[in-house]
Amino acid sequence: MNVPVPARRFVIALLVFAAVLGPNVATLWISTPPASDVQARVIDLTRHYGVVLLGPGDVPSLLAKAVIATEDERFYTHHGIDSIGLARALLYDASNRCLCQGGSTITEQLVKEVYLNGSDRGYNKMVDVILALKVEGVLTKQYLMADYLSVITTGFGRRGVSAAACAYFQAPLASLTLGQYALLAGVTQAPSLYDPTVDPEAAEQRRSEVLALMISERYITPAEALAANAEPVLVTSTLPKPACA
Repeated sequence: MNVPVPARRFVIALLVFAAVLGPNVATLWISTPPASDVQARVIDLTRHYGVVLLGPGDVPSLLAKAVIATEDERFYTHHGIDSIGLARALLYDASNRCLCQGGSTITEQLVKEVYLNGSDRGYNKMVDVILALKVEGVLTKQYLMADYLSVITTGFGRRGVSAAACAYFQAPLASLTLGQYALLAGVTQAPSLYDPTVDPEAAEQRRSEVLALMISERYITPAEALAANAEPVLVTSTLPKPACA
């Protein structure tokens, strides 16, 4: 009997999940929120930060591809937990005796922001995994991506890709270039380090890494990456900023 690939991936995710959490699984599943209110929580968070809440149709395709290539290459095929990435991270941490790699998916990162006040350390990591599975049963992948990009940190003291697009490029999110989308996708891993207003050289290097990953995933061609790498890191103007956020 042939089991469909998505189903196999889900089974693997559950097995890894059970191996990591062991007998705490049932207790955690019952004790954590049901996730039916996840979208309401996202709305409240965007209001709290004063940022734009993106809908699925508001996320440019190139930006989504840049984020997936950089952060979660199996985003469209896992069920909240990337079993391959998690297993790799666990093996790396065990062999290096550290908590160096989290193996977090985009869904887990959204959960961390919405339910865990931005922290998935210690016990919160187990809660994060449980809630990621629950949230995947409530929201589509398109909504997950839009919500994540609405609230994620995108610079030093800045939230959401729309605000970042306005601050860095003085343009609305929908009108950015490949290089600009790659820069936004790269900022989120270390916002205070890769913020182009803080360290443009680090931001440029990170943009180049994101473009290389997009080539690897066959989202863009080497020629497109070369042109994107030639773009300026920031767009500056002496004119008043447009209403782009």
